[in-house]
Amino acid sequence: MRVALVHDWLNQSGGAEDVLAALARIFPAAPIYTSIYAPERVSAAFRERDVRVSWADRLPGIHRQQQRYLLAFPFAFRGFDFSGYDLILSNKSGFCHGVRKPFGAKHICYCLTPTRYVWDLQGYLERERFHPALPALMRPLMGWLQRWDRRAADGIDHFVAISSAVQRRIARFYGRDSVIIHPPVDTDRFRPSEQKGDYFLVVSRLIPYKRIDLAVQACTRLNLPLIVAGDGRDRARLEALAGPMVQFVGRVPEADLPDLMARCRAFIFPGREDFGIAPVQAMASGRPVTAFAAGGALDYVQAGRTGVLFEEQSLHSLTEALHGFADDAFDEGEIREEAMRFDRGEFESRLRGFIETVWNSADT
Repeated sequence: MRVALVHDWLNQSGGAEDVLAALARIFPAAPIYTSIYAPERVSAAFRERDVRVSWADRLPGIHRQQQRYLLAFPFAFRGFDFSGYDLILSNKSGFCHGVRKPFGAKHICYCLTPTRYVWDLQGYLERERFHPALPALMRPLMGWLQRWDRRAADGIDHFVAISSAVQRRIARFYGRDSVIIHPPVDTDRFRPSEQKGDYFLVVSRLIPYKRIDLAVQACTRLNLPLIVAGDGRDRARLEALAGPMVQFVGRVPEADLPDLMARCRAFIFPGREDFGIAPVQAMASGRPVTAFAAGGALDYVQAGRTGVLFEEQSLHSLTEALHGFADDAFDEGEIREEAMRFDRGEFESRLRGFIETVWNSADT
């Protein structure tokens, strides 16, 4: 079976790229097709792979301002030739599912999310805090993009969703069924520790929609120690909101992250995410998660067992959850056991099994 992997844009490191790395391990001979590629910004492992880029990679300034080239991406992926492949496996949050499938091939889409700004433009722009005039400029394009996105989805043979929340959005926007296979988490790197600190922890890119401001303000109000690991364009604003108990440590080296996770009182996850790798890493370390009760967090945060859920994405709601937090209410072994459901080996086994089932059913 000849396989091609397809990824939206390979110019940053994050959860989507972790998934792509796992897919590449399952299919070590498969080339990776992507719209744009910045090898210096991604894991060195990708530099050893056969990465094939579209003509969009040559557009001036696209690596700095890719939003300006929004309309280029659907056409970029349509330009690839997949003749000779038996299976196309797309890792999609943008437009890469719109590739042309050759006759006789199968296309499985591992859907991180239906494209956010296509189906929820207002919410996306509010989360990212773009200029107020931008919705009026972009809205005329949305009808065309929605029609394009739906037609692209119609050409996919099977959808795989990363969470229950994404499964619901696939059904709503694409009218399609999907199976859930949660993203891979390298749980072996994270273990409980006998040494505990007194701090709460956030590990995240510091961008507006992550709502790290809620964690910063809640811990400042309650005079609770908080470590914020990560960087991004929202950092200066967050630092201005923070009291003396909040410490910003920037990007933490991968080798140092397990210890930081294992010693925290709890991990705070205030955003609405499609899944969330970092909270599961904290759970693999035996630490409970305090999360907003929405999105992918509902697939692994069980109130009173693996963490605490706060019902409103507000400072008041999170403050109440932290004020009532009890360290002795959780069993770290039970928390880690829940995290093991999302282990990298579990992901690879389930995805292999799904692909084999699809492939064998095509032969009958």
